[in-house]
Amino acid sequence: MREIVLDTETTGTNADGGDRIVDIGCIELIDHRPTGRRYQVYINPERQMDQEVINIHGLTNEFLADKPKFADIADDFLEFIGSNPDDKLVIHNAPFDMKFLNMELKKAGKSCLSMDRAVDTLIMARRKYPGAPANLDALCKRFNVDSSRRTVHGALLDSELLVDVYLGMILDKELKFQPIEKKEKIVKNKNVSRETLPPREFKISEEEIAAHQVFIEKIKNNLWTSSNIEQSEKQ
Repeated sequence: MREIVLDTETTGTNADGGDRIVDIGCIELIDHRPTGRRYQVYINPERQMDQEVINIHGLTNEFLADKPKFADIADDFLEFIGSNPDDKLVIHNAPFDMKFLNMELKKAGKSCLSMDRAVDTLIMARRKYPGAPANLDALCKRFNVDSSRRTVHGALLDSELLVDVYLGMILDKELKFQPIEKKEKIVKNKNVSRETLPPREFKISEEEIAAHQVFIEKIKNNLWTSSNIEQSEKQ
């Protein structure tokens, strides 16, 4: 199973209003294991950014001015993620990134990506930990992922963190639902051979018999004499 953990950085939050992608980072997983294959590219958004946005990802207008446009890197990006619909795109808040990617692909004259390929780790986290913070920083703390390098957002760095978070959630799920090991049923053997002991003999002395008779005669209105038995049956 192939998966691509993916993140983007943008000039803003409004793909329909003219905001563009400035950074893409991807990490390949095979059977939930990083292969070492990565894809990262800075992109000239062909527009200026406000300082507020620059403070988030640290990419300045000057830095991005000589970077390739999205149309120039579209084929390389598509080649890396592949066209197999079974190759999932693991994204935190997938609708946001997918909308921007499809906007850019459409502008470049390329086919859009199907949302069926997306695995949204934000939804996963909200379902697994209802009521708890589900942003990437909070999930890093939950899984003891070192995010100290994340002084600003970066597509590749955030993808690296998301790999650990995603695998943490997957591992937790696998442990929770793994089949319980069946204990070997112990069958009791009903045909156990036991040594048969001879019956014990209890001898009563003449003194014990005489003492018992004296004790019996002292009991009044007993139930074992014939007169008392007849009286009891009449009642």
